[in-house]
Amino acid sequence: MRLVLASQSPRRHQLLQEAGFDFETVLPGPNAECGVCSGESTPELVARLAFQKAKDVAPHVEGSAIIVTCDTVADIHGRVLGKPQDREHAEEMIRILSGRKHSVYSGLCVQRLPGGDPEIQVERSELFMKELTDEQIEQYLESDDWVGKSGAFGYQDGHPWLELVSGNADNVVGLPIPLLRKMLEKIGFE
Repeated sequence: MRLVLASQSPRRHQLLQEAGFDFETVLPGPNAECGVCSGESTPELVARLAFQKAKDVAPHVEGSAIIVTCDTVADIHGRVLGKPQDREHAEEMIRILSGRKHSVYSGLCVQRLPGGDPEIQVERSELFMKELTDEQIEQYLESDDWVGKSGAFGYQDGHPWLELVSGNADNVVGLPIPLLRKMLEKIGFE
């Protein structure tokens, strides 16, 4: 049975490789993800986006396969912090998170093809970002480590001001591997 990762995220590719999986990649189309819907909670958002990616990719996968999709966002008190649009947006996010606890949610979808129903689950991790000085924020923004990362930071970058309080570190990076293993086992992937 082939495993197909529907993601262009280098972090997801790396996590899946490090976990020992052989997989191929099929990228979801640019319209596979739409933004936050009115009244939607953060867990509902990431679950829906993961499902949409699977739905988008499924017609492009031939034969027997299992599609894996994931969507990850940071959340602070119900405010979703996706990927920053530019440096100014990244600074705004870092200032919001500085000195506070926040959550990272990943929606994970696995679907057996042909004909299997999608299985969707959500994983949550909690982090604490130490209070950063203006100088630390400026230095961080200069590094460009924030580019393409939900919440404008990458836990995997090993910044000393970011600490995992609860949950799984892989989830924060973008693919909760322990949850993925359980979901794959449930649908009979070996």
